[in-house]
Amino acid sequence: MFEVITKSLKNMFEGFRTKGKLTDANIREGLKEVRVALLEADVNFKVVKDFIKNVSEKSVGEEILKSVRPEQQIVKIVQDELTALMGPSDPHINFSPSGPTIIMLIGLQGCGKTTMAAKLANLLRKKGRNPLLVAADVQRPAAVEQLRILGKSINVPVYSDEKASPPEICADAVAEASAKGYNTVILDTAGRLHIDQPLMEELAEIRKKASPNQIYLVADSMTGQDAVNSAGEFAGKLDLDGLILTKLDGDARGGAALSIKAVTGKPVKFVGVGEKIDDIEEFHPERMASRILGMGDIVTLVEQAQERIDKTKAEELTRKIFDQTFTLDDFLTSFEQVQKMGRLKDVISKIPGISSMLDGQEVDESELVHAKAVIQSMTPFERSHPDEIDGSRRYRIAKGSGTTQADVNMVLEQYEEMKAMMKRMTDAPGLSGKVARFQLGRIKKKSLSEEDKRRLDASKEKRKKKKKRK
Repeated sequence: MFEVITKSLKNMFEGFRTKGKLTDANIREGLKEVRVALLEADVNFKVVKDFIKNVSEKSVGEEILKSVRPEQQIVKIVQDELTALMGPSDPHINFSPSGPTIIMLIGLQGCGKTTMAAKLANLLRKKGRNPLLVAADVQRPAAVEQLRILGKSINVPVYSDEKASPPEICADAVAEASAKGYNTVILDTAGRLHIDQPLMEELAEIRKKASPNQIYLVADSMTGQDAVNSAGEFAGKLDLDGLILTKLDGDARGGAALSIKAVTGKPVKFVGVGEKIDDIEEFHPERMASRILGMGDIVTLVEQAQERIDKTKAEELTRKIFDQTFTLDDFLTSFEQVQKMGRLKDVISKIPGISSMLDGQEVDESELVHAKAVIQSMTPFERSHPDEIDGSRRYRIAKGSGTTQADVNMVLEQYEEMKAMMKRMTDAPGLSGKVARFQLGRIKKKSLSEEDKRRLDASKEKRKKKKKRK
């Protein structure tokens, strides 16, 4: 996402590396390309004008730090302005202290509202809420059935009544939620191809009968300025509480994400970053600014890892890697754990340092699929004894996995490289080696019995006392 803007900002920062200091002249020169890139990315013209003005003023003002290089100064200023442009951060939902919290989703047809309703329900369910989805879109063919299928996939009930009007459906659903103990109700309302009087009257009637606590506008980020303009119209006619952007993973320009908060005055609450039901993130402007600058987003990556990766398996894999007992079966498990995190490109883009090295390059997801196929075509003996895989075995594995012998060789080389890298980490002198050995010790200790842990602690305490006496 945001490849167009990221590339232009990177070019500007590199241009400042040769400068002794920031001046009016070189700031203006550097911001020219950024201005063009922002406009090409379909960012609102007024937003671009204000952004360039603020960066320019702060870059040559008294806020400049004399102790850092020009490109570092400009990066910090741009990051702060991007954060301010998309912020402040407000991903939280104000839940009702009594009765169900009612969230009303509105938006144009085709913006991904129904899928987002299910994603939001799934996210809230994981956070301990008990949601009820409401199929109030009786305009679009199969919208009700789509929500039922999505609800079933995440084990969240769906209320529907195809004989009633949308306002009546929503009111009845709220009554049912109160009676059956659902503490969160998500209303999936109908959209239109454009904002018209019948649509607004229907939404106003739903608001009157269902009394939603929160009204969120769902907008397709890939439509750029059109999404921003429609959001401005919705905000002018309904009292919005926040915005949700869908399809952000496919948006190379980023115009909607950068403009929509400034135009509507409403915070972006959540973003859709993929097709899977788990592909929804709370929106944090400072993290998004980091991604735009190619600096990654390690906080979101860690949060996703904690949520999606099996902690016991991850610790067992780590122990085996450091112990040098890591087999090809474990290598396969590590692939499966990575795939739980989402698309490989999205995972890599959140890693600081590596994300900036991509520079718009596509990450070949098929390599991971091929690697899994290669390992799955091996016998249990071969996975445990990769050194025994000779030429004839490699030929058979390649044929069984639908790959080539070169692919088999590459998987085996990657496996050996990972083992060697981890050995270097634990054997390394200095702080990095100490950290690796400490982590290994911590993981090993967790796998011990309580009696063994007590003995280990007693032994450590005895060594400490002995050291003090000396």
